[in-house]
Amino acid sequence: MSIQKIAKLAGVSVATVSRVLNNSDSVKAKNREKVLQAIKASNYQPNLLARQLRTARTSMVLVLVSDISNPFCAELVKGIEEQAEKNNYRILLCNSGSDIHRSRSSLQLLSGKMVDGVITMDAFTQLPELTQLIGNSPWVQCAEFADSGDISCVGINDIDASRELVRHLAHSGHQKIALINHDLSYKYAQLREQGYHEELNAHRLAWHKIAYASQLSFSAGKQAMQSLLESGSRPDAVFAISDTLAAGAMSAIEQAGLQVPRDIAVAGFDGTELAEMVSPPLTTIVQPSREIGREAFRLLLRKIDAPESPSQRVFLDWQLSVRASTS
Repeated sequence: MSIQKIAKLAGVSVATVSRVLNNSDSVKAKNREKVLQAIKASNYQPNLLARQLRTARTSMVLVLVSDISNPFCAELVKGIEEQAEKNNYRILLCNSGSDIHRSRSSLQLLSGKMVDGVITMDAFTQLPELTQLIGNSPWVQCAEFADSGDISCVGINDIDASRELVRHLAHSGHQKIALINHDLSYKYAQLREQGYHEELNAHRLAWHKIAYASQLSFSAGKQAMQSLLESGSRPDAVFAISDTLAAGAMSAIEQAGLQVPRDIAVAGFDGTELAEMVSPPLTTIVQPSREIGREAFRLLLRKIDAPESPSQRVFLDWQLSVRASTS
């Protein structure tokens, strides 16, 4: 059914129907309702290609996810999608794995004007090459920060959050606090490790030990914890930079015949549902994952609407959630 037939069915002008389809505020509520009822009754589907040609927009954005299997990333994408739908946008999702070749393939959609902008979660070290590929197109980096202010970014203060977590462990009487980290090509991994060292120094705790997980997975967290247990001097607390790694660490501790937190306290990071599913429940830094996603889309939309607007670096609030794994 055409827009003209919708107008006839609703008893309004074609211009009124067009304004409703484009979410214009100038339409009277009574007429808007007539048009919406006519659209519903006729199962009308707008011609998206015609709208794209008319507005020079696709109402689509590309989201490059570093690892969709990571619960934090999954929640973040939900936030992006929620905010996108509120603004009549849809997302195209690419699980890049921070592989620049996969990212390059997906970014062809941007150069081909198939999407209006891009949100990335790729590693900090990939940003220079991504900058070349994305150019001046609207772009927001999510949960990762560029050192320069050229790219709009949104996330939390990883150093402060890490320090708060280590402070909690130190105040609980732990003297040998180990860290399970991941890939230092990610800025958040660098910053959380920096916070770990700073807080140990603040408490004059000379003992430190770091195990690097091969990936952000349960099995990698388990292997990292096993290496800490086999390294000689056993930690009495472990800070893992993700809840998934922390869950794997708890499994390794249990398999070694030890108990959490009696023998080794364990804390995670992200505040995913997994933190409440493990036993004992996991102490963790709760990131506002969905709000990070929503804010990322808001920043992107501002760039789409005003390409010359300055880039922004947004830090959202986080909180420490203390549970039975450390007390």
